Amino acid sequence: MKKWTTGEVAKQRNISLRTLRYYDQIDLLTPSQRDESGKRYYSEEDLFQLEKILILKSLSLPLEDIRSLLAKLSYKQILVSHYNHLQEQLSALQGSISNTGSLLNMLEVEESLSWEHVATLIRNSETSAKKWMDYFQEDEREFLQQQLPKLHNNDEITHRYIMIIKEIERCLAHNIPAESDEGRQIGQTLIQLSEETFQGDQALMEEFWNVRKRPAEETGLYPLSDEVLSYVERCIAYADNV
Repeated sequence: MKKWTTGEVAKQRNISLRTLRYYDQIDLLTPSQRDESGKRYYSEEDLFQLEKILILKSLSLPLEDIRSLLAKLSYKQILVSHYNHLQEQLSALQGSISNTGSLLNMLEVEESLSWEHVATLIRNSETSAKKWMDYFQEDEREFLQQQLPKLHNNDEITHRYIMIIKEIERCLAHNIPAESDEGRQIGQTLIQLSEETFQGDQALMEEFWNVRKRPAEETGLYPLSDEVLSYVERCIAYADNV
């Protein structure tokens, strides 16, 4: 039967000798094997017990609670608890990554972020960033979720939409009318992007645009000012008529 010294276990599991000796001292984990000289060794069963202790400890449980749970929970049950805990951590981390990605893309649109936009992003992420889906049928939702640009992504189509919004903001800041060469180019680009995004479904495109014009608090979509939305419509109308 294989056995391990305290030093071997410490090295194998990256635990200090002091911690293993403390567990032994408080009878949380005592090596169960001895040789002729009285030197104690850890058995395979001891190592499974240690693994249970380490998993429970990662759940931020105090040692006394761990002691009471060791006899009640199997290794599988503890692994399931740890798995669920990691899933919760992963979900929180993915949310943080998503928000940070959104803020980075927002910085592409604006030279400096207003607290109003940051607060809106946080508020939407804490409630339902997908409230816009309530306006569509199930098959439309699935299609739109796949096709629409996502602010937290760094893919090509999201970047193209960001660049268009940035160009619109520039035109507005310099009083460049939608009925201009710049406005026509913006309109043509938006028409092309819309065709790619909605794959030629004009009815769905118009339906989404009507939702897009609703207040961000209702839809959870990235907030665009009425001025920007109006400029978009004028650019597209001008591009269609030229």
